[in-house]
Amino acid sequence: MKYQNMLTNGKVQCCICPRKCVLDEGQSGFCHVRKNVAGELTLQTYGYNTGLAIDPIEKKPLYQFYPTSPILSFGTLGCNMGCRFCQNWQTTKNKSDCQSGNKTSPQEIIRIAQNYNCKSVAFTYNDPIIFYEYALDTAKLCRENGIKTVAVTSGYINPEPAKEFFPLMDAANIDLKGFSEEFYRKNCLAHLQPVLDTIEYVSNETDCHVELTTMLIEGENDNEDMIKGECDWILKHIGDEVPLHFSAFFPNYKMRNKNSTNFSTLIKAYNIARNAGLKYVYTGNLTNTETSSTYCKNCANPIIIRNGYQLLKYNLTQGGYCAFCGTKCAGKFE
Repeated sequence: MKYQNMLTNGKVQCCICPRKCVLDEGQSGFCHVRKNVAGELTLQTYGYNTGLAIDPIEKKPLYQFYPTSPILSFGTLGCNMGCRFCQNWQTTKNKSDCQSGNKTSPQEIIRIAQNYNCKSVAFTYNDPIIFYEYALDTAKLCRENGIKTVAVTSGYINPEPAKEFFPLMDAANIDLKGFSEEFYRKNCLAHLQPVLDTIEYVSNETDCHVELTTMLIEGENDNEDMIKGECDWILKHIGDEVPLHFSAFFPNYKMRNKNSTNFSTLIKAYNIARNAGLKYVYTGNLTNTETSSTYCKNCANPIIIRNGYQLLKYNLTQGGYCAFCGTKCAGKFE
């Protein structure tokens, strides 16, 4: 297995993510699924998943990557983030036997995707960074068979494995969980800079289509300065055309004492981002037609009208050009 350092006394260091866990014989990393077996790193969840589902692509969320197309989604157990607000904690924080899930090889995933006419396969539910080898082998087969690949990820990965992983992804939704080191350290047991480095690399140095998501938690990462800082960073480092989704938090895991996010909080962030100059901004999981629709960056007419995940009207010509003024919409379209 790549991205490991063999150390003395049977220890091994995992080099997939910035945690760089040093593991004794039989010990698993922070993620629970990468384990030292006889002095070598092994992925305990390879070939096992916690369920397969066919979703609309908008659910990832990806709003500018082959809209309404069906996508086959799967994930495993564990995570390399320590988010106190995790919305999928039943799987990401699950310490069950890593091989207790459904056994599904990469070849079987391709077959299922083909049988159900799925345009894409999504590595999601938990972070594909920790089931790196399973995701990578599946992605290679997808590419050979004309199936698109999507990573839904926190972006908490080291530069070298990122350079192998993301060029094999056709699209990624990367969580930018909050725009401060303090927020990441306190609420995610992680650091902000590696995530920013990943976003910048994938956006600027690969052909992978990138969309970002920030889940707003009132009193934690929703203040105006933090949101404005995030938008300014995006504009400076990756440009004004990356789609940005603001989603609502619901009390979960170790933040059950927090209130659910009000829609007004999402609207405030939406307006800050639009006023900052970002061309494609959305609200997710609490939404309305106005804030889930796509607007032409040139003439400002609605070019994809949605109500949440439901497409109401499509004003793009073939290849993704505005039907009103002919301007190309950022993204990938039929």
